[in-house]
Amino acid sequence: MMWARLLVGVGGPGLGLRASRDGFLRAAAAGHAGKRHASSGDAALKKTPLFDFHREQGGKMVEFAGWSMPVQYKDSHIASHMHTREHCSIFDVSHMLQTKVHGKDRVKFMESLVVADIAELKDNQGTLSLFTTEKGGIMDDLIVTRTDRGYLYVVSNAGCSDKDSAHMKARLAEFKAEGLDVDLEFLDEALIALQGPSMAQVLQEGLKEDLSKLTFMTSTLATVFGIPGCRVTRCGYTGEDGVEISVPQSRVVELTEKLLANGEVKLCGLGARDSLRLEAGLCLYGNDIDETTTPVEGSLVWTIGKRRRQTKDFPGADIIVPQIKAKTARKRVGLVSTGPPVRQHTPILSPDGKVIGEVTSGCPSPCLKKNVAMGYVDAAFAKNGTAIQVEVRKKAVPASVSKMPFVPTNYYSG
Repeated sequence: MMWARLLVGVGGPGLGLRASRDGFLRAAAAGHAGKRHASSGDAALKKTPLFDFHREQGGKMVEFAGWSMPVQYKDSHIASHMHTREHCSIFDVSHMLQTKVHGKDRVKFMESLVVADIAELKDNQGTLSLFTTEKGGIMDDLIVTRTDRGYLYVVSNAGCSDKDSAHMKARLAEFKAEGLDVDLEFLDEALIALQGPSMAQVLQEGLKEDLSKLTFMTSTLATVFGIPGCRVTRCGYTGEDGVEISVPQSRVVELTEKLLANGEVKLCGLGARDSLRLEAGLCLYGNDIDETTTPVEGSLVWTIGKRRRQTKDFPGADIIVPQIKAKTARKRVGLVSTGPPVRQHTPILSPDGKVIGEVTSGCPSPCLKKNVAMGYVDAAFAKNGTAIQVEVRKKAVPASVSKMPFVPTNYYSG
């Protein structure tokens, strides 16, 4: 999502897939909620501009957040995962909601909805933020970029697109009623992510701009491989160096084919995307954070701007800000274990067998060769290194609380 992407990005049953050749796909893909195989009868599913291209490339299509999306291509899940870690991969993220916020009161408008300090952002700088409710819960995570073109560029999760757009429209009506200058533009551009250590080498061939000057969480408008009007933002949902490219729908297949012409690049689906983001310690909205979790419980205090903590003028501030000092009864933590895979809803136990929490995401780590997971535990057990247990198939399995990310991130800072 987004952290459709940076440090978080959409629960329920998993894909229900049988084990792949590597015995891994079912475990990792289960993190994506409400997903099932897409078939010819799924006419109601929305399709990205790359839908036919995915099918032509051997993509296995599944339902995800109301969209038909590729979970895997011809390569195994592990092969796709490791290719992204060692080379680079293309992900179709066109299902995500892209919005432009116009008008002289655009910063005030956005700060009335999110916890970030948008006013402090420099031109073409972005930040991860959160839509919060008046009760302090997280409505969604999103990236807000303050462009030098007189608008804010916002990307939020596909699974929350209806909720997010309605939320923004309702606040827009309030601002309009007060005579404030702000407008929303919901984009129909395609969006692809190019992620991995060789991303810059691959993309630089199609850019006049010097990519070494585009650092993590900054953005620019550029002509990419001859396609004008693309917005390139250095961010991603894998923990690797990467970009997201917003491109006109009519030319996204062309851009994808030009990127794939480089032998470093392969297509990658939702299955590997989930295990990559989990190794990087990134949240999946609907699994790891939702409207029942506050930013403090979710270990996302860093997303709340210092000025915003003082002014307390974002939704739910009266609940969230006091929690920063007072702490909370539970906290999102990382977990590692060996043995059987740890999946969503797995009970987390104290050393003496008492239930102290629940796993929200989990899978075997292709890089670490052990299980990684995240979940919520009673605060007394949240310290890194704490010995705990997880209940897998009604058996207690030793585990420990771990710092995240599990695999070091490689974001480009210049």
